[in-house]
Amino acid sequence: MAGDSPGNIRIPSHFSGKPKDSRSGGQSRLLLVDDDEMLCAVLARALQRKEFRVIVVHDHQAALAAAAEHPPEFAIVDLKFPDGSGLSLVEQLISLHKHMRIVVLTGYASIATAIEAVKLGAHYYLTKPASADDIVEALHRDFVATSAPIREKPLSVNRLEWEHINRVLTGNKGNISATARLLGMHRRTLQRKLSKHPARD
Repeated sequence: MAGDSPGNIRIPSHFSGKPKDSRSGGQSRLLLVDDDEMLCAVLARALQRKEFRVIVVHDHQAALAAAAEHPPEFAIVDLKFPDGSGLSLVEQLISLHKHMRIVVLTGYASIATAIEAVKLGAHYYLTKPASADDIVEALHRDFVATSAPIREKPLSVNRLEWEHINRVLTGNKGNISATARLLGMHRRTLQRKLSKHPARD
C-alpha cells in the first residue's frame, strides 16, 4: 500500500516472483471475486500469463462454492459487491482454508478498513486501479500497520463510498454531471447515493 515503509513489509522467503504449486503442474489456483466482469476478464488474462490458474466469480455465494470445490492458494476479493461485503467473505474464506493468501481490492480506501481486513485474515490491501504486477507482489506481502489506530468498528462500505463520492464532487466544485462522468455513474444514481447519508460509524 502506498506510504508503507520497507520496515513494515515482510516478504516471505518462499517468494520467487512466480507462484509454484506441484499439485497443478507449477501453477497456483487463484480465486478472483469481483462483480465488475470487464475488470475480471482483463485481470484474469493478465494473471494467467503469470502462471496462475484463475477461477473467476462475481458474487459472495459463488465465491464460497468455488473455494469449497477447488481450494485456492490465493484470492483477490473486492470490498463491495451486490450480495455481501468483501470483509465477511475474507473471514469465511479463511475459515475454509486458513493458509489462503488474500488481497482485498477496492476503489474506496480507508486505513481502518484495511486493518479490519488484515485482522480478519487478509494479507494485503490494494486500491483500484491495480495492475497484475501490483497484485502478484501484494499476494506475497504481509501488511503490518504498526502505528495506525484500530477502530472498534471500521467504516462501513457504504460510508466509504459516500465519502469517496463527496471528495470527487468537491474536486469538481459541486458539478453533478462532471462527477457522474468521472465515477461512471448515471446522474440520477449519483444523486440518489448522495441523498442517502450513511449513519455515522
